[in-house]
Amino acid sequence: MKIIAIDYGLKRTGIAETDDLQMIASPLTTVETKNIFEFLDKYLKENQVETLVIGEPLKEDGTYNELELDIVKFIDKLKKKYPALRIDREDERYSSKLAFQTLIDGGAGRKKRRNKALTDMVSAAIILQDYLKRTQ
Repeated sequence: MKIIAIDYGLKRTGIAETDDLQMIASPLTTVETKNIFEFLDKYLKENQVETLVIGEPLKEDGTYNELELDIVKFIDKLKKKYPALRIDREDERYSSKLAFQTLIDGGAGRKKRRNKALTDMVSAAIILQDYLKRTQ
C-alpha cells in the first residue's frame, strides 16, 4: 500500500507517492487544485493507498499561515469523500526552498527551476520523505 502526500496550494497542488513498501518518496504530478478530487478519484481506484499526508503550512514561529484555513476545508471534504483513508499532517516549513535547492543541485536549468508545478511536485516529495523519516 502506498502513502501519498499533498502540497496544497490555491492554484496548484503538488503530489508525491511512495512505493508499495513505503520506503521511497517520489514526485508524482502537479494538478490544478480545482481538479484535485477528480485526480484523487482516479488515483485511488488504480492504487491501494493507506495514508494521505497533507502539508502543514507553519511559519517560523510555529503558527499557521493563512493557507491553513483552506487546507482545513480541503481536509474536511477529504474525510467526507474518503472516510476509510487515514489523513496525517506534516510540517512543510522550508519544503519549497528545499525543493528549489534540490532542482539546482540536480542540475535543473533556470527555465526548469521557474516551473512552479515542478517545484510543487518536489515539495510534496520532501514533505512525504520527512513524514517517512518521522514515522518509520
